[in-house]
Amino acid sequence: MTNEELQQLVESNARTAQAMLDAMTEARFERQELREGMINLQSAVEKLANIQEGVTKLLVSLDNDRPTILRKLNTIENKVDRLLEQEQE
Repeated sequence: MTNEELQQLVESNARTAQAMLDAMTEARFERQELREGMINLQSAVEKLANIQEGVTKLLVSLDNDRPTILRKLNTIENKVDRLLEQEQE
């Protein structure tokens, strides 16, 4: 093998090695972006779960308040009925 052929082989190997390093660097950046995306997704899922829990608590609270509101409305209705009866007498 001549000196020139050996030089060409070394340069070819160097370009191949550099291309492999570049590909590894790009893959590392892609993995980092994927990790960050997963962290953001996990955070969004946690926020969504908290919102869902809050909505559930709100609905339960409304269900608990409904009988109270109905009782108050019934009381008002009864008073109005009594007042109307008194006016008719």
